[in-house]
Amino acid sequence: MNPVGKPGKSGSLMPVEQALARLLEMAEASRIVERERLPLAQVQGRVLAEDLVSTLDLPPWPNSAMDGYALRMADWTGEPLLVSQKVFAGQAPDPLQPGTCARIFTGAPVPAGADCVEMQENAEVQADERVRFIQALTQGQNIRPQGQETTVGELILPAGTRLGPIEQGLAASLGCAELAVVRKVRVAVLSTGDELIEPGQALGPGQIYNSNRVLLCSWLQRLGCEVVDAGILPDNLETTRSRLGELKDVDLILSTGGVSVGEADFLGIALREEGELTLWKLAIKPGKPLTFGHFRGVPVIGLPGNPASTLVTFALLTRPYLLRRQGVQDVEPLKVQVPAGFDWLQPGSRREYLRGRLENGRATIYKNQSSGVLRSAAWADGLVEVLEDRTLVPGDSVFFIPLSEVLG
Repeated sequence: MNPVGKPGKSGSLMPVEQALARLLEMAEASRIVERERLPLAQVQGRVLAEDLVSTLDLPPWPNSAMDGYALRMADWTGEPLLVSQKVFAGQAPDPLQPGTCARIFTGAPVPAGADCVEMQENAEVQADERVRFIQALTQGQNIRPQGQETTVGELILPAGTRLGPIEQGLAASLGCAELAVVRKVRVAVLSTGDELIEPGQALGPGQIYNSNRVLLCSWLQRLGCEVVDAGILPDNLETTRSRLGELKDVDLILSTGGVSVGEADFLGIALREEGELTLWKLAIKPGKPLTFGHFRGVPVIGLPGNPASTLVTFALLTRPYLLRRQGVQDVEPLKVQVPAGFDWLQPGSRREYLRGRLENGRATIYKNQSSGVLRSAAWADGLVEVLEDRTLVPGDSVFFIPLSEVLG
């Protein structure tokens, strides 16, 4: 069996790890510092701008983990105990009377003096309303101590945390009505190519519908970005310069197409003439002609135009860049090691990401891995990573990246 291998060589192409490291370094250098305070219900998908520190103990007092009876261990000799009070959640109990027990319900505060709660299933109510406990008891059982979850002054969520339903619920449990979050990243999305038209229009000779625009705009919104739709750029250098120059008030210009080495690479020409080109041509498949640079100071990421290439490079490189711009530290998706359920007999010089899914615990791949086939990603539920210079037979180990890890 071949082990999960090490990165190989691919000539002058930049390895994926190096490209990602460079992108994250540049993202860190241009972190977004502006923040806003929003109601807790509106922070879904946003990034926490300041540490969330607990201002109270949770729970604020010892409470019962069970429906049952609270008693003092020193009072229990094996004889039945009189029930002196009932304690419901949301009530403040009286101190426990010596030699008695209290009927108590889940979540209710434990009366002062009680040091044990026995569940009702292990108690027998006698005819005189006294309660006999039929199993051995231990001190502290079934009691949630004060501060079991959090204590005053404890760091609960660090700045840079992406906020989801669980984090929102945790903040609510601390009484937070609003949170400080990093302002949204403003991303201008543009497509390049005379061949592109938008859905709903009639196709002319040599034209195709623009799938990348809606894919990226929707994806960016799921990531909590503010999207500026910059439309389609024709294959014209002056128009490219002019349109790029209009996008001054954004944090990133994200384009698709026009980043190859052909004569119509007007984006690359514009970056070289009026900015800088930092990354160019990666050892990744699909997605080799990815570009990163600046146009008049505004960061630009040029993604390949083929839909599967757009998807892979956005998922693995652009998404981490955008998250790091907002201060998120853990930006790389989870990879799980699984056995391959397919043959891969032709090793490549580039890192390959195959659209695939898990079937019976094994990674299978779509029959057509062309970079122009977006249907492969709709069929898939993840990306299968095949390292450089690697062949595979069924049972060999591969890494699998669930699409759920990168889509939000």
